[in-house]
Amino acid sequence: MNIYVGNLPFSASEDDLRQAFGKYGTVGEVNLIRDQFSGRLRGFGFVEMADGTQASAAIAALNGSDLGGRAITVNEARPRTERGDAGGGRGGRPGGGGGRGVNRGGDRDRGGRGPRW
Repeated sequence: MNIYVGNLPFSASEDDLRQAFGKYGTVGEVNLIRDQFSGRLRGFGFVEMADGTQASAAIAALNGSDLGGRAITVNEARPRTERGDAGGGRGGRPGGGGGRGVNRGGDRDRGGRGPRW
């Protein structure tokens, strides 16, 4: 079973999760999600446990528990949904949409404040 672990402290390590989940059964793969540009942890990850009974016990025991000073969220991971080409969830318009007007350029009236740069 794949388990989602959220609200992780940025100091968390794979070993921290292996120790916490290892109390309830055999831990397979641990995957902490990192920012692709900075490499910093994004605050969530996934833990794989082969035995569903052990995984359920770990979820029940660890959800809301303290890890590194933060109350972590633990539940069964949902399948990842595919992202569509229609704006990535921002207003449903190509290019993101969802702005405050049509003109997104820098030539609109700044109300006497001068240019932004």
